[in-house]
Amino acid sequence: MPQTPHRAALLIIDMQRDMRPIMHRPDQTVGTIAGLGSRARAANVPVITVQQRGCGDALPGLAPQSGEPVVTKTCADAFLGTDLDETLVRLGVTEVLVTGFATENCVETTARQALSHGYDLVLVADGHTTSVRSQPTDFIPPDQSIAHHNEIYRHIDFPDRSVRVLSAAKIDFVAPELDASEGS
Repeated sequence: MPQTPHRAALLIIDMQRDMRPIMHRPDQTVGTIAGLGSRARAANVPVITVQQRGCGDALPGLAPQSGEPVVTKTCADAFLGTDLDETLVRLGVTEVLVTGFATENCVETTARQALSHGYDLVLVADGHTTSVRSQPTDFIPPDQSIAHHNEIYRHIDFPDRSVRVLSAAKIDFVAPELDASEGS
């Protein structure tokens, strides 16, 4: 049986107006994702906007372009009760690049579900963020949470799946087969 050709898609999760006030480093994260989105579009890589129902429009700079898929979800898992999987299959996607908000909730859940649905995974190390932390809290500080999840994904083994953590600058849409030894 012939091997399915590599095809990436960029997922932008919950980068929405109503979430911005609670985002850690929103401007930096939006800038990173917007730059990655521009590069993806220039390389004809699908950009899929995933939005939490009732949380407003996409943040400025991250609005989906005409004809791009928008998936509306009602829980942390962007696959559950949505057409995300069908959209990815229709587009011939074999690998998802995950970005967005919030690291330990919707980003984490969707990244793991992507693996379970048979997709290779790139967690964009500087393309996801978490919430600001009110004090006192048992949550670790935001930068540590982001670093923690990046490190977890550097060590995940998943049968027959490629899992990589790359900074946006290391992602090369023109050369999809990046060396697995490249880090963020």
